Amino acid sequence: MIFDPELKKALQMLSNDEKDKLILRLLKNDLHLANQLRFKLVETDSAEDKREQLKTHIIEQIQLATERYYSPGYLLMDARDISGKITEHVSITKDKLGEIVLNCLMLRLLLQHNNNRIASQKYGAAYTLSIYIVARVFKILMLIQKQHEDLHIEFQEDIEAIGELIGKNPNIMKAAISNGLDINWLVKFNIPENIASIYKTLREDGYLK
Repeated sequence: MIFDPELKKALQMLSNDEKDKLILRLLKNDLHLANQLRFKLVETDSAEDKREQLKTHIIEQIQLATERYYSPGYLLMDARDISGKITEHVSITKDKLGEIVLNCLMLRLLLQHNNNRIASQKYGAAYTLSIYIVARVFKILMLIQKQHEDLHIEFQEDIEAIGELIGKNPNIMKAAISNGLDINWLVKFNIPENIASIYKTLREDGYLK
């Protein structure tokens, strides 16, 4: 929304009490904005502190999802719930490095604990989860490519491990091959410079769905 100059001027003319009341009314209807302001103005934890707390949460949630495993579909629901928490964390804290770290942690643990279960399913039963994993890998690779090249090495171990785990899973490998993800990019840690363009073209051509 674009605010016209007259509205901006009118807001500036409000008294401090009126501004305070208006802000509180707006925050009641926008929980996300309220959380952003709380992080900036009230909380003493840094983005890194929040990242570490979320790491612990992800480890616990993956362990719980593994213990109560029922099907790839339920595992996908758990992964999406964790992804939502990561998205919320990044939106509030602007922790761009944490976005990569946390997504890598989620995928690596998910595969470490459940790779055999996913592989044992028929391809159709595991497809939705498999394509989610492939799409998430693309997202991680694009996020890494946006970082300064000196920082790339920090993610190498996780990316190579994820690639090796996918390589051992016929269902996810089939989804990867069918949707343009070259696992060699991961296991050799050789991310194409034009990974974002590759992803965009695949989506336009109907893949990764």
